Amino acid sequence: MMYHQPVLLKESIEGLNIRKGGIYVDATFGGGGHSQEILKHLGEGSLIAFDQDQDAMKNKLDDQRLILINQNFRFIRNFLKLYRAVPVDGILADLGISSHQIDEPERGFSLRYEGELDLRMNQRKNLTAANIVNEYSVNKLREIFYSYGELNNSNKIATEIEHARTKEKIKTTKQLQEATRSCAPKGLENKFYAKLFQALRIEVNDELGSLKELLNQSVDLLKSGGRLVVISYHSLEDRLVKNFLKAGNFEGEITKDFFGNPQSKFKLINRKPIVPGEEEINRNNRARSAKLRIAEKI
Repeated sequence: MMYHQPVLLKESIEGLNIRKGGIYVDATFGGGGHSQEILKHLGEGSLIAFDQDQDAMKNKLDDQRLILINQNFRFIRNFLKLYRAVPVDGILADLGISSHQIDEPERGFSLRYEGELDLRMNQRKNLTAANIVNEYSVNKLREIFYSYGELNNSNKIATEIEHARTKEKIKTTKQLQEATRSCAPKGLENKFYAKLFQALRIEVNDELGSLKELLNQSVDLLKSGGRLVVISYHSLEDRLVKNFLKAGNFEGEITKDFFGNPQSKFKLINRKPIVPGEEEINRNNRARSAKLRIAEKI
């Protein structure tokens, strides 16, 4: 079984506009699908890839042009300086969780299997989803489900969790689903649970904080004319990427200089996000929510 089927592979590689002999970054190595494709176009260049999941290290490609770093991409600046690789010609980030992570029941990423309530991408971290569900206050839980899951009934969800955890510790994905069953709209249960688990996953891994750090650092790390290519999978990520590429900040507020020119650091290559076609979605259902944005450093 393939570790991970890369999403929007052709479009993202074209978006990088790879120059032979350049230095590129794959911020989310995973199964190595995007990295493999970058290397095909790279000539004598070099590729530095990151993945915080130790399982991804087993997929290291046997290629001397590749350096694979077992760290979160929020540390990109430190490692690129360490390897004297600044500035780079392009950065690619595919923000989705890998098929491998979903298919390992004990990781807790899948709604199909009963598994530990874990959700850590970096298993060396201490904080798990079980810690959050059993130890966070009702107010904090409500805030997470509302902000990161965009769930309007977050108050009820937090209250039901508190009620359930007073009887017994919530340790598994099925226990959490059982505890919140009364909160799931009829006929939309899967969508509800997907949002619930998304909220916990974002909190466990500080996903939005890491993404902000990557985007902020990319401005200093890219050469003029270098490309930033990002594939996101939900509106919270996509909004951050869209606003940052357009305005250089996460609020999307465009500032202008004395002459009224927008103070953007990037030129947008595609104004609207590129999304997978019907054929790709049929082939890989996990691609259905993907949005690709490409920008060039001015």
